[in-house]
Amino acid sequence: MASTQLLILFSSLVLFQLTLPTITSAEPEKKIDVVVEGMVYCQHCEHSGSWSLSEAKPIPAANISVICKNYKDQVSYYKVFETDGNGYFYAQLEGFTMSQCLVEHPLQSCHVKPVSSPLKDCNLLTNINYGLYGSPLRFEGKKLYGSNYEAVIYAAGPLAFRPDHCPPPTHV
Repeated sequence: MASTQLLILFSSLVLFQLTLPTITSAEPEKKIDVVVEGMVYCQHCEHSGSWSLSEAKPIPAANISVICKNYKDQVSYYKVFETDGNGYFYAQLEGFTMSQCLVEHPLQSCHVKPVSSPLKDCNLLTNINYGLYGSPLRFEGKKLYGSNYEAVIYAAGPLAFRPDHCPPPTHV
C-alpha cells in the first residue's frame, strides 16, 4: 500500500517536472479587441425615401450607438461613439467579451444605430442600412495585430440622417 502511494507520488513529481518548463515559458494570452467602423451621412433631399446616398455629405460629430445583446436578448453592451471630422466612426468596444456562444458573437449580437446629428438642418433619422432597427455588422477581413494584441474590425452602415425640409418622395 505504501509502495503504491510512493509510486503515485514519484510519478506525479516527474510529470510536474516535465510540464514545468511549458508552464513557465508559455506566452501571455493575446487580448482580442472588437472594433466597429463606419460612416454617417446627411442624405440629400433628392434621394429622400430611398436608400441612396448619392450626393450625401458626411456628418462630423454625429453620435452612433453600438448595442449588443446576449442569448437571453438582454443588453450586454451599450456605448455611444462620436464621428470624427469626416463623419467616420471607429468604435473600440472596451469591455466587450466574446462568449463561446455563437448567438453572442458580434456578427449576431451587435448592431449600430444613429443617435443624434449636430446639424440642425439634417437631424431626422433614416432607415438606410436598417439604421432605425440597428445596422448589422459585417466582417470584411480586417484585423490589426500587435504584440499580445489583436483587433477584429467589423463594418456597419453607412448610416444617415436627412433634412426635415425635404418634400415627401413621389412614387410613380
